[in-house]
Amino acid sequence: MKCSKCIKKLCYAGKNCKKDMTEKITEEYKKEDNLKIAKVSAYIEATYYMKKTRLEEIIEFCKLMDYKKIGIAFCIGLEDEAKILDEILSQHFDVYSVCCKVCGIDKDVLELKKINNGKEAMCNPIGQAEILNEIGTDLNIIVGLCIGHDILFQKYSKAPTTTFIVKDRVLSHNTAGAIYSKYYLKKLKVIK
Repeated sequence: MKCSKCIKKLCYAGKNCKKDMTEKITEEYKKEDNLKIAKVSAYIEATYYMKKTRLEEIIEFCKLMDYKKIGIAFCIGLEDEAKILDEILSQHFDVYSVCCKVCGIDKDVLELKKINNGKEAMCNPIGQAEILNEIGTDLNIIVGLCIGHDILFQKYSKAPTTTFIVKDRVLSHNTAGAIYSKYYLKKLKVIK
């Protein structure tokens, strides 16, 4: 598949490029937990299209899914954003948050590269996930976990996971900025 290179995108009007998979995939959507997520997602998309922010959509999604416990796995560099998100979500749900440096494990233990010399705690996405698993969160929200750390967190999280903020230290966490900026496209050798 190379859908990003397709010019017509006829799938939008119902064309099926993968007929051999459709029946199997449709059966997966019919599973109770998947169907509920699909229905709630479609409802939010259709009802609030261009009307609500991502944060407002997350709140609506959680309410419609009847989620009670929300977990926030955040990077210490975005502690202010995590605190604000916690305050907002706590108006509607029981919110639990876990900082990336939880447990304070020294990078030397796993021979990880350090940013600075001396003692430096590693990020602990597996620990973040396990702590939220123990709490029994219904949904976990990622706030600025580093690349790779987000992958490990999602791998170990028992609850479904969504991302609110993607880490990008250079572009103020606006990852799409790299593909909207001619300067970055030149740097990435996409345009001359």
